Amino acid sequence: MKKTIPAVVLIMSLFGISCSTEKDRYVDLRTGEPIKIEKDAETGVWVNTETKKPVYIYVDTKKNDTIYGKNGLVINGHIVRSDDNVYWYDVDHKEEYKVKSDDYKMKVEKDGDIKIKDGDTKTKIDGETGEKKVKKD
Repeated sequence: MKKTIPAVVLIMSLFGISCSTEKDRYVDLRTGEPIKIEKDAETGVWVNTETKKPVYIYVDTKKNDTIYGKNGLVINGHIVRSDDNVYWYDVDHKEEYKVKSDDYKMKVEKDGDIKIKDGDTKTKIDGETGEKKVKKD
């Protein structure tokens, strides 16, 4: 059985109190360990600064947000915990949605793929691999 967990409940269960140091700002949800992160300039995927490995899901303890490491999308309310306490992003139960604002459009598909049009730039991000393609008109 799998359970969807609200981000605030998830964060409070990981930390009884708020973290006060910058080192503890981000937590790798799979390991429960505090990490430092950075965005890989080539792929756009968020990685652990020390290991340079991609971070699947992490928690920003200052903003109380849970973030999908492949594209930086805030995924509060879309975290699933399996019976063996493994956390993952449940893109399958989510409906497709769109965001529009002036020259900016973003479409998140049911399978997690993301398409962004920002002015003359089109970006596609594969929801499974995190592969990013950018095209300028």
